[in-house]
Amino acid sequence: MALRALAIDLDGTLLTSSEEVSERNRAAVSRAIEAGFSLVVATARWYPLAEEVASSFGCAGPVIACSGAQVRRISDRRDLMDVRLPSDFAAALYDICDHHRCVATVAVDEEVVVKMDGVVDPALLPPGLLAVPSLSEATGGVAPRIALIQGSAVNDVIESTLGGPFGDRVRFVDSTSSAGKRILTLTATGADKGAALLVACRELGLDPGEVMAIGDAPNDVEMFRVAGVSVAMGQAGPGVKAAATSVTAPNDEDGVAVAIERLLAERPPPCG
Repeated sequence: MALRALAIDLDGTLLTSSEEVSERNRAAVSRAIEAGFSLVVATARWYPLAEEVASSFGCAGPVIACSGAQVRRISDRRDLMDVRLPSDFAAALYDICDHHRCVATVAVDEEVVVKMDGVVDPALLPPGLLAVPSLSEATGGVAPRIALIQGSAVNDVIESTLGGPFGDRVRFVDSTSSAGKRILTLTATGADKGAALLVACRELGLDPGEVMAIGDAPNDVEMFRVAGVSVAMGQAGPGVKAAATSVTAPNDEDGVAVAIERLLAERPPPCG
């Protein structure tokens, strides 16, 4: 089956460790789009960043955000998929984070709130992030699509305390950020990049087998299982590499560009 689309993760994949799209990566993705490939940005981060990157390539279709808990169409900002963490789990999570030093980011409706405990100067936060002293108070009881928790000690507490009672309703995914920080990604069961990619493919009129997925983290494995071709980044862990059909260079060595350049050299561009 001919490939017609690219589904690309951001952190540790399209983005360098300085959280930028390199010139070579940008040029390669642009060449693929010019050759007729659709682009689906697929990230664990919240929607605004996914939209920013996708829009920079001229895309107006679906993007995958919040590790697959949200699929939103850029053109009219309509959610095609919106899955939330269980409200009782969210309440317990907020309580743990409020009583431990951590960087906890939760995406609630159109707001993204961050509890940082002085780790980062709030003035340095990018637009769209609201620094708060308490997640419990700031969220107003609304369950988030995703929670990203940075801090090894607090993540150990979360997994040991909440993993048992909520293991059947919540996905606990450990990964490493582009800056080398341990991140615990929490989404509801059923919200993953594989399920989200199926939604994006329906919106684009594509068969999932026509997609090449590129990623570096455990939460990309479901996307690999759905896509026709999958590429793991060079710095990915053994499990992620084993789940992919091929391995490219690390993110700081333009691994996305390497994979796309190989694709464009070996396969004809999509028709129509």
